[in-house]
Amino acid sequence: MAASTLASNDLALKTEKARREDIFFCTMALVILGTVLLGFAQSYYLAGGFQAHLPNLLVHIHAVVFSAWILLFIAQTLLISGKRLDLHRRIGILGAGLAASMVVLGFLVATDSLSRGFVPPGSKIDPKSFYSIPFFSIAVFCFLIIWALRARFDGPTHKRLILIATISLLGAAVNRWPFPIFQKGPVTSAILTLYVLFLAGFDFWSQRRIHRATVQGGLFMIIAHQLMFPIGLTPVWQRFATLAANVWMGLR
Repeated sequence: MAASTLASNDLALKTEKARREDIFFCTMALVILGTVLLGFAQSYYLAGGFQAHLPNLLVHIHAVVFSAWILLFIAQTLLISGKRLDLHRRIGILGAGLAASMVVLGFLVATDSLSRGFVPPGSKIDPKSFYSIPFFSIAVFCFLIIWALRARFDGPTHKRLILIATISLLGAAVNRWPFPIFQKGPVTSAILTLYVLFLAGFDFWSQRRIHRATVQGGLFMIIAHQLMFPIGLTPVWQRFATLAANVWMGLR
């Protein structure tokens, strides 16, 4: 009787823990969706998508693939919540291909923006220094996605790394929020760090410890984002950016 009661209590505890995780990750999926919509609604989604005034076709394709990744992230989160692991895993193959496309397009669009001399409106940094920010943002995403795919059979680790990887891409969206205070690099970085801290706080609240993937993946993202701009100011990076721009211009 005691063993049966203990097993029943253990099952109830696991069920409650799973329910909490489902609620949290679905909530974070909605937060990410809101972040993207707030940043890009006016300039892209409400402007008609492919009818929006973007610089070229490459940027349009990047916008479509980025939007598809956000929608896929939400769908996959909902499938986990609905206990459809079979469908989640089958769609995960599509997700891996979409992530690879995100990486390739991310590097191409960043280099194209460099060749056009793009910097955020009101920014006082030069295009070559700014190039380090989108370049390393996509590099961080790539590293975290590969890590997450390697850990795909470890559910708690996998979904935390996917969440952190997706958060790492949100800088451009936050930087475009229609409030001047958010259009500054340090504030944008602080928002992304806050999202990771939400995950750490949830881990501690629900498990009385912070999951290893949250600590390792979160610290990697935060530290990498803090190093982006300083790296962009170095002579080595300036030479690399010049070479990248010249190669891109030669291919056009």
